[in-house]
Amino acid sequence: MKTKYLLYIFGLLLVLNFFFAHAGWAEPKPGANAPMITHSFAIEKGYYGYIWKIYIEAEDPDGDMYRIVSTVDQPGWGHYFTDTILIKSQNRNHLKGYIQWNTFSSKTHFLREFTIITLKVSIFDKAGNESNVVVFPFQFVSRSVPKYELPSPFNQDDVRLGYVHIDLYEPSFSGFVGPPEPHP
Repeated sequence: MKTKYLLYIFGLLLVLNFFFAHAGWAEPKPGANAPMITHSFAIEKGYYGYIWKIYIEAEDPDGDMYRIVSTVDQPGWGHYFTDTILIKSQNRNHLKGYIQWNTFSSKTHFLREFTIITLKVSIFDKAGNESNVVVFPFQFVSRSVPKYELPSPFNQDDVRLGYVHIDLYEPSFSGFVGPPEPHP
């Protein structure tokens, strides 16, 4: 019985090792070229539930871009789980488009006016090399979002690269009301 259990654990570890080594989560290989995000754009304000489009253009001389990684920080809440979008094979050398985040969350029904979040986006290749990180601040406001024109090179095509799946929380709604008050 112990032998079966140990073989099961060993097999599981072997499968996990194979998965991580081939899914782009391996240690970067020396001499390999990292992807580069060359252009980016996103508006900085919108209402809660706004469909936020984060535009990026990137290149990889090796042609092995593998995944777009998004992380979010929110004052009063902290760091959220990382979200990953796999890159289609035809976009692994060059990609241009937007990732879409429907900011309405299934975890909370509102966010306070003027809540600020910071979205960080980078791209990893199959060798585990990370691109430069682009940072997008966003503030939730109740007024309507003004019309905007997309800057070049995003004003030509409107290609969705994938969806960001991160649910936001209102810190006071979850029972967390902030850091403790300092004692006199």
